[in-house]
Amino acid sequence: MVLSLLMGKWGGMSQREVTLDELTDLCLRRGFVFPSGRIYGGLSGFFDYGPLGVELARNVLNDWWRWFVETRDDMYGIDGAIITHPRTWEASGHVESFIDYIVVCEKCGTEYRADHLLEDLGIKIPEYTAETLKRLIEEHNVKCPACGGRLSDPQRFNLMFSVEVGPRKSMTAYLRPETAQLIFTNFKNVVFSMGATLPFGIAQIGKAFRNEISPRNFLFRLREFTQMEIEYFVNPEKLDDCPRFGDVAGLEVNMLTAEDQERGIGEARKMTLGEAVEAGIVKSKWHAYWIGESIKWLHGLGLRPERLRVREHVKTELAHYAVQTFDVEYYFPYMGWKEIEGIANRSDYDLKRHIQYSGEALHIVDDGKTVVPYVIEPSFGLERIIMAVLTDAYVREEKRTLLKLKPKIAPYKAAVFPLVKRDGLDVKAREVYDKLRRVVRCYYDEDGSIGKRYAKADEIGVPFTITIDGQTLTDNTVTIRFRDTKQQVREHVEKLPEKILQLVNT
Repeated sequence: MVLSLLMGKWGGMSQREVTLDELTDLCLRRGFVFPSGRIYGGLSGFFDYGPLGVELARNVLNDWWRWFVETRDDMYGIDGAIITHPRTWEASGHVESFIDYIVVCEKCGTEYRADHLLEDLGIKIPEYTAETLKRLIEEHNVKCPACGGRLSDPQRFNLMFSVEVGPRKSMTAYLRPETAQLIFTNFKNVVFSMGATLPFGIAQIGKAFRNEISPRNFLFRLREFTQMEIEYFVNPEKLDDCPRFGDVAGLEVNMLTAEDQERGIGEARKMTLGEAVEAGIVKSKWHAYWIGESIKWLHGLGLRPERLRVREHVKTELAHYAVQTFDVEYYFPYMGWKEIEGIANRSDYDLKRHIQYSGEALHIVDDGKTVVPYVIEPSFGLERIIMAVLTDAYVREEKRTLLKLKPKIAPYKAAVFPLVKRDGLDVKAREVYDKLRRVVRCYYDEDGSIGKRYAKADEIGVPFTITIDGQTLTDNTVTIRFRDTKQQVREHVEKLPEKILQLVNT
């Protein structure tokens, strides 16, 4: 019976889709995130996690680490420095080509990212060059959205933050714009220290920094954000030698191919990853495997399959290092389809560039042959994942708003309430809370009516609320209320921690 109460759709459809304003209001009001430096007016592109946000983020990160690292025997973790040797970014190509194009209003001085201006007007960009952007702005007579003024020609703008290292500023370095390069520069260290053999991966979670021209859409495009990245190293002659492929071959995904996009088709097709490999859409089994593992993890967070699609990059957007790239996109009702993860076949580009610039031998022996491995890279953005999770979980019913978060990632797993703050119920409730908080993250609340306390718990995604009432004092049982159904069952206090832990892990 308890299981049937629990098994409501954690991310069920709401009668009306959440708006970006509603989501932002909830996050600010309930302490998920705050604008950084808010007392001074805030700083665009920077947010601080509040008490609920830091718990949610930590739970998502821990779940990612368990899924992709702890439960595997072919994965190693590192935690690279935010500032590293600047030659790293010369070798990677970031110093030369990590750019966007900026246009400036000649009347009011407002700066814009050129491609965003065009995309907001529904104008497709066939090629990301200064010449193409200039031509499209002129052809469509695009003006400054703020004042209607004329826009300058697009100019290159490097997105890296530079810093001076040392008291005499003897070296210009950079805040890392991605975590991936720290994995490549530590490749030899991991192989030597851990005795790693192909195929294997290196995973990292950490901050990245990009001086975005126009941060926007709340947490979606930030100047400081958290990445979760894997570089998975494979012998280039064994890209289809994937013994784990059977784990994902039957997984059905919504696939939007580059060929379909170039033909003007915008609708994804349902197919299994096995079919995608057989049809040559995904060019290797290892690439398809990591697409599947990523989708399975996202499903486990509660994201609905119909709101996820796998979109292949067309030739004009393919990065210089990539053989093939797919984005996992989520459908945000207020933004449309947006990338929350990229999965690229980066070939041997990065390791060979670092070999060239460092002079180090970044190779590995496999089957008696010295090889520079190819790399499959799943790369997630934490804040985008959180936006997707909150969007999917947000439900507005007739008399309440709730977040149908999966219990394993909910900031608080439970809340403990005395029915009223008298007659000894508050004392007993404190006793129950003290037992429960040793097992799961929970909170205690005795202020206001029980209805208002339930409403607050629902709105911040607490899956289970425990109420201490008059019957508790006679038989030592409490009620467990299930957030999604509002139904209740009674449980003995001595069995409560075990029961809640069981429900959280179901």
